[in-house]
Amino acid sequence: MIEELFDIERFANRDSFIHRLDARVKIIVTFAAIVAMVAVPYSTLVFSVGAVFFIFFIVLWALSRLSPWIYIKRALVIISLWGIVILFQIFIKNPYYSEYHTIASLPFGISIYAESVQFAFILFTKFIITVSFVILLSSTTRIQDLLDGGRRLGLPADFALALGMMIRYLFVFGYMYRKIVQTLESKAFDPFDRNLPYRYRMRQIGYTIGTMFIRSYEQGERTYTAMLCRGYGRSSHLYIKKKPLRTGEWAFLFACFAFVVLTPVMAFVGYLHMP
Repeated sequence: MIEELFDIERFANRDSFIHRLDARVKIIVTFAAIVAMVAVPYSTLVFSVGAVFFIFFIVLWALSRLSPWIYIKRALVIISLWGIVILFQIFIKNPYYSEYHTIASLPFGISIYAESVQFAFILFTKFIITVSFVILLSSTTRIQDLLDGGRRLGLPADFALALGMMIRYLFVFGYMYRKIVQTLESKAFDPFDRNLPYRYRMRQIGYTIGTMFIRSYEQGERTYTAMLCRGYGRSSHLYIKKKPLRTGEWAFLFACFAFVVLTPVMAFVGYLHMP
């Protein structure tokens, strides 16, 4: 997980049309796509809108010149963590349907319903589209640029300061974790090695976790003391330089925003006029 953190920032520092866009443009487009996708009614309309949105995402990903394997790898990690929630929907009678038809009966009185399966696919479509745009945003925008873009969009100063500190020292913690792991590897210690006594492995893991907590606490004390020495107080804020959007960025933002908003609207109008 820590190595993935460094990979995200390394990919975000590459050069492409999408990488060079102002963070505010990418944040607005991402949130617009998420809100538009979530706002689509729970019906088969989600599939057509989701297909158009996914094609739009593929175009943006191609413009970023990132490997598709990066997206697939990150999407699979997220799906493996949250996909179980969607899977359980096939056993639940949700309020979006008035009638249910059983397609399979399992032991302990558990049944799988056709309408619930359809709802699970609708939910999965919404989920994968929203996650895809978030992956695109995080893969093409540096974390500090995200913070600056959020601040320019009106993110509260106190919240921005807290996020800035967390982001800055998250990588410090990552380097600290990497150093401890490399130290254990240099001593040929493997927590999954069954040749070592179980209690010994647990004791060493406990020492490692304790060391990380102590170092984190000490680093926090040193950082806070240094901040006080430099005039930090309740009224302190991060300085954000004004940065107007270029003409091309305005055009790209307007085109993407119009596409994201009009696609579900036109699909919904066409859905209402279907015989």
